[in-house]
Amino acid sequence: MPSDDMHSTRFDEIEEKQEKEETEISSPQSSTPAELVDAINLVFGKQTYNRAIHAKGIVLEGKFFPSPSAATLSKAPHFQSAAVPVTVRFSDFAGIPTISDTDTLANPRGLAVKFHLPDGSETDLVIHSFNGFPSATTDEFKELLIAIGSSGPGVATPTPADTYLATHPVAKSFLESQQPPPVSYATLTYFGVNSYRFTNAQDQVVFGRYRIEPQEGNHFLSAEDVEKAAPDYLADEIRQCVARAPIRFDLRVQISEPGDKIDDPSIAWPDTRRTADIGLIEITKVVPDSDAVERDLLFLPAQLLEGIDPADPMIQFRNAAYVISYGRRHQ
Repeated sequence: MPSDDMHSTRFDEIEEKQEKEETEISSPQSSTPAELVDAINLVFGKQTYNRAIHAKGIVLEGKFFPSPSAATLSKAPHFQSAAVPVTVRFSDFAGIPTISDTDTLANPRGLAVKFHLPDGSETDLVIHSFNGFPSATTDEFKELLIAIGSSGPGVATPTPADTYLATHPVAKSFLESQQPPPVSYATLTYFGVNSYRFTNAQDQVVFGRYRIEPQEGNHFLSAEDVEKAAPDYLADEIRQCVARAPIRFDLRVQISEPGDKIDDPSIAWPDTRRTADIGLIEITKVVPDSDAVERDLLFLPAQLLEGIDPADPMIQFRNAAYVISYGRRHQ
């Protein structure tokens, strides 16, 4: 565990990052990152120790091995030849640290990956197990959250959520199209719904979205198995799984074609789009004290290295909101 002095220094750095991120947001939205976190708190309650969303999780470690073709996509240092250590966090969706893994609010599952470079720098991925997002903009996402948070027991019908979903079919589809509980965090494909701009050493540019695919394939519990599953079965299973053998995922980037929406995460690109093989994520162990480690971890989708840039304004907005959530759970 870090000392109090180390934690204080870390928090000062986070506050500086928050101020910087808020000034860099250039998307034409009326919401602020703080208002978005407030809307999440309206749905799940304000967290004072855990994350505002994806509050329940487990932290593991491993390595990333870039593929020979990764450097043709980007000049980012972790896309070159050398393997780098990674910190990985799997999570359930809701901002409820005690949620059952079989609860519908546990979907979509989250996956965050922090790449540790030899020079001490870091870069992150923050993605989830649904190919798409319920809203095209942060304003729409905030409106959805407020509608859901205002539609609890005892609220007359049609509730604010009913009214919102009736006019927002993408959000309705997102909520109604989630997958059954998985056999394991390691048997899910995870999607980076925001787009990035990748530039290689020859200054060739493509736009793409991340995709992390399990080498074991996608597997889900049957209805009978869901009934028998323990509330924390996913953490128990991943501990047993990684103790037997490394868990392996393929990191890929789905490449856009002309006409694809680069700045609208609510629209998934067709599966016919080419995917570039970036490398292998190999997870080898659970950290000794996952609860303490994950509280101090901050994953930032806009913490990027040369050769990878945000192509969707929502990335910077998410970045600032994560910093705010981090600060609130350390107050």
